[in-house]
Amino acid sequence: MNVYISADIEGITGLVSWSQCSRPNGESWDFPFARRMMTHDVNAAIRGARAAGATRVVVKDSHGNSKNLLIEDLEPGIELISGHGSGRDGMMEGIDSSFDAAFLIGYHAKAGTANGIMEHTYTGRAHRLYINDMEVGEMGLSAATAGRYGVPLAMVSSDEQGCNEAAGFLPGVHTAITKYGIGRYMGRLLHPSETGPLIEATATKALKNLNKPWTFDGACKVRLEVNRTEDADWAARIPGVTRLDGYSVEATCANYADAQSMAVVLLSVGTLGMGAHD
Repeated sequence: MNVYISADIEGITGLVSWSQCSRPNGESWDFPFARRMMTHDVNAAIRGARAAGATRVVVKDSHGNSKNLLIEDLEPGIELISGHGSGRDGMMEGIDSSFDAAFLIGYHAKAGTANGIMEHTYTGRAHRLYINDMEVGEMGLSAATAGRYGVPLAMVSSDEQGCNEAAGFLPGVHTAITKYGIGRYMGRLLHPSETGPLIEATATKALKNLNKPWTFDGACKVRLEVNRTEDADWAARIPGVTRLDGYSVEATCANYADAQSMAVVLLSVGTLGMGAHD
């Protein structure tokens, strides 16, 4: 059995703020702790997958510049996809039809989720993202990318609101709650001695009771609402993108693969508006 794991950081055990986990620079003073906890949760998922019979596990580091996990600290025998900038599948780069299941470890709730710890959708400047009029976040995009290859999303680990989001669009998905949000930067945290066994047990159970693959079929309409008009100014420059109003742009794509790429491009290009006032 082949298992693919995409790991983000905001839904990881013990973390509540960007100062801990944004990226390895002077502003993230607690980044070494975040790295340890990210490794802790991913390792629990690997052990759980192997207990259910997984013989190959590929881990995609999917947070920020995707250079967070240290390969020597991961369970031996895995493969790690690290680094950022290439490929088309974003947070799911490296997945293909050879995998039997996918896990999303340490993911977070979409932008605007009340009591979602560090909730956002790719950037802090995206307000809402829709595929075919369904609001999605990073979990929805990643689940649909797995589904495009015929791979079911088996489990998610996140805070309570992230797990609720996953269960909302994918009934029956197995979830492991690592913490309970009290606000965007505050939560009731479970101890690693509890979250590790929980993630491990959930991974094992998930692989013994797989969901069906989930994705968007046919042509897909992508609509992005940003929270600053200058971001929409930039996104609207992309050929094929229509400006709907001050905050919104839209594009129609031939299939989900193109829609996922368009969504990521819109989210990324929009951030160029950050320098418009300089």
